[in-house]
Amino acid sequence: MRSHLWIGIGLIAGIVLGIAAYWLNQAGHPQLAAFASAIRPIGTLFLNLLSMVVIPLVATALFAGIAKLGDLRTVGRLVVRTLAFFWATALIGIALGFLLGALILPRAATTPEQQLALRAAAGADMGAIQRAAENIPGGAQFITQLVPANPFKAAAEGNLLPVIVFVTIFGVAAATLPLEKRAPLTNIADAVTEVLIRIVHWVLLFAPIGIFALVAPIVTQFGWNLVIAMAWFIVAVIAGTLVFIAIVYLPSVAILGRLSVARFVRAAFPSMLMGFSTTSSMATLPTMIDAADHDLRVPRPVSGFVLPLGATINRGGSALYQAIAVLFIARLYGIPFGAAQMLQAGAAVFLASLTVAAVPSGSVLSLFPAFQSTGLPISGISILIGLDRIPDMFRTMTNVTGHLSGAVVVSATEDRV
Repeated sequence: MRSHLWIGIGLIAGIVLGIAAYWLNQAGHPQLAAFASAIRPIGTLFLNLLSMVVIPLVATALFAGIAKLGDLRTVGRLVVRTLAFFWATALIGIALGFLLGALILPRAATTPEQQLALRAAAGADMGAIQRAAENIPGGAQFITQLVPANPFKAAAEGNLLPVIVFVTIFGVAAATLPLEKRAPLTNIADAVTEVLIRIVHWVLLFAPIGIFALVAPIVTQFGWNLVIAMAWFIVAVIAGTLVFIAIVYLPSVAILGRLSVARFVRAAFPSMLMGFSTTSSMATLPTMIDAADHDLRVPRPVSGFVLPLGATINRGGSALYQAIAVLFIARLYGIPFGAAQMLQAGAAVFLASLTVAAVPSGSVLSLFPAFQSTGLPISGISILIGLDRIPDMFRTMTNVTGHLSGAVVVSATEDRV
């Protein structure tokens, strides 16, 4: 069986075990719930195995991709086209999120009993959330942190965006060297990239078990009661992400990328499923690079630049989710939310999408500016963060689709130059 089928089996098995463990635990039989909790470290180990290759893989692939371009005008053109695609689709995602939220969320029941149940489900400490949100850089601080004083320290701390800036500058400098001096550097980078991708293939043999161990404890902890409590919100997020993929990313691939939608979906599906299961674009980055190289035939200089950058700053799915989340909290608390509030929240969401990857649960925590600018209660953050896993699966899958779509579109536009 293909690897993504085994991953799907692991995902379904984890959900089934989690549901069974939740209901048995409610009936006074906690043994299965204890088992689900005990296997959580296996899932953490799987994520660690993928994460350990992310930064070196990003550095080598990005450097080789830029250094091989040779012409600085080509580098500048690649940057402009990549950012234009990512930012344009993020803005479309925000608008689509507000539209679908306005259509779907009024059907959500907001009785006092349901509000009480949602507040009870929110177990996050508001002080901890506030401190985490304060660590999200904004404005001038975000710009200054883009250039690392010590790129090795940034890499050690897992802060990928400054590493990308440093590697980009290093690659641009290498691109100005004569070919005979540049070739040894790019050859080494290519060899290291191939070794890291080989490691990823080994790790993926462990993926079904790792994803099973990731999903089962989450479902055991939350059960279906919390899913039902936020059913309409989750429906809005799921519908929004699927519509976003269907009317934005797939047409972009077909029209701008000149690639068959069926071929793109076949190639992207394992990465989409990996993103759905792990809720991490970074953990999915190795499989995206592999799909771009072997299935989509995207040139390595393009995939090596677009995909790492996309995994860091491209958050179309997250932007759509945040727009729906803002409307949901306003509906939940009965706060009027008109066009002016949507405009303020949309601007805050777009700026926050540039820094979503900086902290855990960043898509939720980075909603603070949107809440503050529109007068929404900060306590709504705790409701969202307590039940973030299911929406996170769908928005990460959408983000991953956007990364690969961007690589295909940028590659096609480069070919037409």
